[in-house]
Amino acid sequence: MTSGPSETIATTPLPSMDALPTMHDLPSDDPLEPGLPDEFHGIQPQLLAETLRLTDYAASEIFCAFDLNLYYDPNNTSWYKRPDWFLVVGVPRLYRGKTTRSSYVTWDEKVNPVMVIEFLSPGTEAEDLGPFANKPLPASPPGKPPNKFTVYEQILQIPNYLVFNEADRRLRYFRLVDGQYEEQAIAPNHPLIWIPEIKLALGLWNGTFRGIPQHWLRWCDAEGNWLLTDTEVERQAKERERLAKERERLAKERERFAKERERLAKEQAELREQQERLAKEQAQQARARLEAYLRSQGIDPDNLP
Repeated sequence: MTSGPSETIATTPLPSMDALPTMHDLPSDDPLEPGLPDEFHGIQPQLLAETLRLTDYAASEIFCAFDLNLYYDPNNTSWYKRPDWFLVVGVPRLYRGKTTRSSYVTWDEKVNPVMVIEFLSPGTEAEDLGPFANKPLPASPPGKPPNKFTVYEQILQIPNYLVFNEADRRLRYFRLVDGQYEEQAIAPNHPLIWIPEIKLALGLWNGTFRGIPQHWLRWCDAEGNWLLTDTEVERQAKERERLAKERERLAKERERFAKERERLAKEQAELREQQERLAKEQAQQARARLEAYLRSQGIDPDNLP
């Protein structure tokens, strides 16, 4: 599906890179902006971050963040968007390898995000979906910041853009094709999106996270196996350790039972030998009594007629 008409972004010569502000020069928040609209906006990014496991990048080369200022225009250095979650690969985990970030400045970092996820909220549909919204926003007037959709598509050209509506669990995926976002078809009953740049899939998982049972966005591998959080990895390791100890206990128990069976078998064999010896002794005693009786009657037991 091809997106509708897009806004035209005026371009002007870039100022000198040395004159541009860095992360330390730009505000990290706006006191006039409201905070996170609900718990989901704060909890869902944690699951995305905790299950992110990339094979082509070390942890020191991955940066992901949520609700963090993303500065995108060196001609308008105060303009920023605040994605609900975004991922950058091929950059230091720490800013210049030293400190955590208070914002992400694209012209300073020189690497744009590989994907952005927005969680749809009442009132944000037009901003998040642009021409794909039921009621798209009008084009931004000159001198005003464009909407998120336009920034992600035309300015940053982020190859993967996803919008998730927690209310109806609808996940939408926009892939950058020839400079424009095209919405990709997703199976409604089993939404699973393969992101080729990071070799992971994003799907809708029904489970409990932070004590809340519901549907969550979660990473999985090419075979559809959900990737685990560190807590789940630790829990599984403890469970494997417990099972290993249980198997060891059962093996020792089986060994003890085997020895017990061997002891009982030996005792039974000895008992049979005793019974056979006793039966033989009783037969010998009975024969001796019979011979003695015959002799008392004047009969030679060795020469019976």
